Amino acid sequence: MINYGLLPDELPLIPVKGSVIFPGSDNNIRISGLEPGDTFNKSEDGKDTYAIALSMRRNFNLKELEEDDFYKVGTMVRVLDKQKTTDGYKILTHAVERVQIHKIRNEKGIYYAEFTLLLDEMDLERSNQLDLLTYVKDISTETARYFQGSENIIKKIEEFEDSSSLIYYIAPYLNISRSEKQELLEITSVRERGMKFLDYLIRQKESIKIQAEMAQKVNEKANKSYRESILREQLKSIQEELNDGKKSKGETLKEKIEGSLMPEDVRQIALEELEKLEAQGPNGSDSHVIRNYLDLLIALPWKQADEQDIDINLAREILDRDHYGLEKVKERIIQHLAVMKLKKGRKGSILLLVGPPGTGKTSLGKSVAGALNRQFVRISLGGIRDEADIRGHRRTYVGALPGRIIQGMKKAGETNPVFMLDEVDKVMRGFSGDPASALLEVLDPEQNNSFSDHYLEVPYDLSDVFFIATANSIETIPGPLLDRMEVIHISGYTNHEKFYIGKQHLIPRVLEEHGLDDGKLIIDDEALTEVIENYTREAGVRTLKRKLDSLARISSEKVVSGKEKLPYHINAGKVEEFLGRERVRHAIAEADNPPGVVTGLAWTPVGGEILFIESTNMPGTGQLTLTGQMGDVMKESAQISRSLIRSRLTLFAAGFSFNENDLHIHIPSGAVPKDGPSAGITLFTSLASLVTGRKVDPKLAMTGEITLRGSVMPIGGLKEKVLAAHRAGIKKILIPDENKKDLEDVPREIKEELEFKAVYTVEEVIQEALGITLPRFGANGPDPDKHEVKVEK
Repeated sequence: MINYGLLPDELPLIPVKGSVIFPGSDNNIRISGLEPGDTFNKSEDGKDTYAIALSMRRNFNLKELEEDDFYKVGTMVRVLDKQKTTDGYKILTHAVERVQIHKIRNEKGIYYAEFTLLLDEMDLERSNQLDLLTYVKDISTETARYFQGSENIIKKIEEFEDSSSLIYYIAPYLNISRSEKQELLEITSVRERGMKFLDYLIRQKESIKIQAEMAQKVNEKANKSYRESILREQLKSIQEELNDGKKSKGETLKEKIEGSLMPEDVRQIALEELEKLEAQGPNGSDSHVIRNYLDLLIALPWKQADEQDIDINLAREILDRDHYGLEKVKERIIQHLAVMKLKKGRKGSILLLVGPPGTGKTSLGKSVAGALNRQFVRISLGGIRDEADIRGHRRTYVGALPGRIIQGMKKAGETNPVFMLDEVDKVMRGFSGDPASALLEVLDPEQNNSFSDHYLEVPYDLSDVFFIATANSIETIPGPLLDRMEVIHISGYTNHEKFYIGKQHLIPRVLEEHGLDDGKLIIDDEALTEVIENYTREAGVRTLKRKLDSLARISSEKVVSGKEKLPYHINAGKVEEFLGRERVRHAIAEADNPPGVVTGLAWTPVGGEILFIESTNMPGTGQLTLTGQMGDVMKESAQISRSLIRSRLTLFAAGFSFNENDLHIHIPSGAVPKDGPSAGITLFTSLASLVTGRKVDPKLAMTGEITLRGSVMPIGGLKEKVLAAHRAGIKKILIPDENKKDLEDVPREIKEELEFKAVYTVEEVIQEALGITLPRFGANGPDPDKHEVKVEK
């Protein structure tokens, strides 16, 4: 180690912006905003003047620096000279040794640092040090040879006899971040520093090698057309001289057409249109139409994009970062990208994301574009009625325009964007053709390599485009169009998922949009839960975002007024004060149900709900009355239930005369229309409870379709129904046997708190609900005991 004489415990500090000072280097350090006085003047008695050069974590205002704004490891420098500049001082230094900073103080605008010298940890034997030095020299020399005039640098590299000194000499020239350079400076282990530096050096060498190879290929192509470009420039100069420096529009367009990448047949059509334009002159009746057409041909991307390698791990990381939950959806997208990677991205299937509003369909498309490093283009198809919106108008019409597909490609500027067709289920058929039929060619991988737009009138290749369509429902999408897309269903979020989406994504976004941060406003977890459960009723999170916006707006006034202590906290008690009384009421399981009342489960577009099916009887002639806005399918289920009751429960309802009593079935919330077959076993159990006089456990809920032969058929929306049952306090659920596999979609924490029983026939339903054992009615179904659902804890 070099002897620097007797050094004081602290030295003046030179703040360094944007760079890291390594030992052995000479540096001009500029300081503005401070008045160092005589602090950094060279000593008059011949002794060296030393100081500490220390990098700042960010480019702060020098007058507002604190100790935490500096890194803790810097470099002791010898001050060679100090010069006055227009905005401060320039100090010429020579870096001599690394130092560890212990304390920084500010005295009259000058910073002083307490320090100790930071010594290397010699954890490499001498032979290994020589091997490391040789390896660093070889790679550095090989890298330097890619640059012209590097002979002096190579000679300098060969003179080094110590690996650490060589590393410090090369490190400032590496194309790495300042934090990575600071990390190199702070490493004390000779072995660890050498390995880290080699990693950076090899990475830079490979990058320079690739750039050199690419430059060579570009030069080869450029040389091939060099003579032609020179001649064209000469011709251009001659034409400018002949026209007094003014170029005609025709000449400008011709140059653009010749210089574009459009196919040869399209170029010929463009040149023919240009001849028509020149023949008509600038005042021709069709001149503006032809000009607009030529501008479109020139602006469209024609060259097939280079194949890009798809990083599956990066795609997964981006999807997980941008979206919480939706694991199956994200996994399906990753699988699709993997197929694209294997097929080199050519002619893949078209994805259709189907789900309720606000579940992240459009943002998923943006994330896919980010993962593929492609342009993202979105058009909304909701409510369009004209086929010309897709295929464009013919140029003979006044005000003709290209279709939205071609307009989107022009906007993208490349042939392989991620193209989102939003609201494809809301395309409507009108008097001007069927837009959905026009989409058939767009979304068919076997046809869209020659898509025909009426305005363009030349085939355009869409085979490289990654189309993603979105819809709220597939019911209104025509069958031929649906057949061309691969459907990915996105179900609604659970309250548990909404909580984490709100905490990790929505609250930070809301605070940023309202000029707030954690130091001004904090929304407690309990408040977020209160908003989710009692103020929103949706499958997505749009309403949740609006409610959080309301909380932020109201809180902004309190923050600005200065009357409240910051940060201002919003807890569960303040939610009702800010948002008013609860907007959403969910049904809760009753403490006791009289005979004839059974708890069912229903699916809605905004999630699941429980519903109570009530039955009663009165003297009459055997009539059946149904109320509660039941749909035709549900009415048929009620009639099937009455027939099953009369055929199966004769012995247990001996005191009940169906011919002398009228039956009335009602489903509360009568203003809400209800339909679907999944209430079948609930209707059947309600009537069975009524005629036998037996109560059904209020903590028992059920869902399933029934047939006239007594079989229980599968239903949809099981996940949403189970979540609703759990929210309502239900403890046991009867589900169709064929729906057991759908329990995989139910969150584990929900399954652990519920008991599930799979049923195959109405006999099993009656056994579980009323404790009545019925003989098998000509059924070949399996033993009910074999259908119990075992939920993994």
